[in-house]
Amino acid sequence: MDSKNHALPHKREMQKQYESYVPAFSEILGNIESLLKQTIRLSSNPTYKTRIKSFGSYYKKVLRQKAGEAAESSALVALTDMIGIRIICPFVEDLAVVERQVQGAFDVREIERKGAEKSFREFGYESVHILVAIPKECMPKVSSSPALPENLVCEIQVRTILQDAWAEVEHELVYKSEFNPFDTPLRRKLAAINASLSLADIIFQEIRDYQKRLQSELGTRRNTFYEKADELSQQLSGGAAGAKAQESARQEDSAVQESIDDLVLSALHEHNVGNFERAIEIYTQIVHASPKPSDVVLSVIYKHRGMAYFAQNLYEEALGDFRTSIALDPKSFRSMYYEGIVCSVQDRHREAVECFDRSLAVNSFQSHVYYRRALSLYSLGEYAAAMADVNSAMRLGMEDEEVKGLKSRLVQKFDMGM
Repeated sequence: MDSKNHALPHKREMQKQYESYVPAFSEILGNIESLLKQTIRLSSNPTYKTRIKSFGSYYKKVLRQKAGEAAESSALVALTDMIGIRIICPFVEDLAVVERQVQGAFDVREIERKGAEKSFREFGYESVHILVAIPKECMPKVSSSPALPENLVCEIQVRTILQDAWAEVEHELVYKSEFNPFDTPLRRKLAAINASLSLADIIFQEIRDYQKRLQSELGTRRNTFYEKADELSQQLSGGAAGAKAQESARQEDSAVQESIDDLVLSALHEHNVGNFERAIEIYTQIVHASPKPSDVVLSVIYKHRGMAYFAQNLYEEALGDFRTSIALDPKSFRSMYYEGIVCSVQDRHREAVECFDRSLAVNSFQSHVYYRRALSLYSLGEYAAAMADVNSAMRLGMEDEEVKGLKSRLVQKFDMGM
């Protein structure tokens, strides 16, 4: 009989000793989770899972890896994965962000990227494992008895949702069983599933990247449109602003080969940098694309093209596109709003008010629409209704100088007895 194994503590004694630490481990995990939630900042909030290693798993690992240490000491044998927290993120890009934020907030002892060494023919989950020292502020409030190991660490795992799903299933199917030479077909199936999940993660990230680029371009384009509307609203004559000369190399043949998504981004970019004619050409190309985009997509494209026409002071063309957008999508409240802006710029304030009415009927939480309707009502001499709209805009958080200025003018009207 091996004397070292004989010297190992009885399993029951080890279990009793291990379980005496569980309350302290639970408190530490709760404190670290709270610290992580204060530290990690992502556009989409991650999910957190905490885990204390079961005694069964702990005992097997001690016997397998640290039997000698357990035999020579009556103290708890510390493993690096006794306590752990998993941070589950929506997108692949989040992993590096979380890793940097963890490094900035904790004393990191080790970082391991599991699965990175596997070839595409192998199955296995990818996961970032970060070992951190326990911060003093995360230690139990009351001193633990028995004392915690000095080298105690917490394992923080960082995964995507799909990586976590795969890891959970793999743990049941692979880690808890042993394969034999006849398991090759099963290995291939598992490898195929893992590859599919990895591909899905990549595609989700590509969609996320596209959305970010799209939203950035949309935000720039929308702000430019509003600035143009403000400029025209302030001009007594309503005259056209001088057009800028545009000199940009055009690659017609390559544009034809682009996907609808690429064309949309190209059009928005040209729109945002002031190449309105080129933007209109690309929008028109999308409208006439084959296969034909859905009505909802076409509604958006007509709305954008209408905004480009508006930027060139082509008001009737802009109105035509906004109305087509509404016909394709009767709930397009922004197209209704833009139609109202064009009408107000043309001093057709009664029509503008009707457009703003329809926009607010679809979405009543648009502070800027209340403000624009107030401007038209003011021009029509309907000061009480205009004041009501100004107050609605301000209640919804619109507090800029233009709103305050309009309110001051309305107050003067009331003081003068209208």
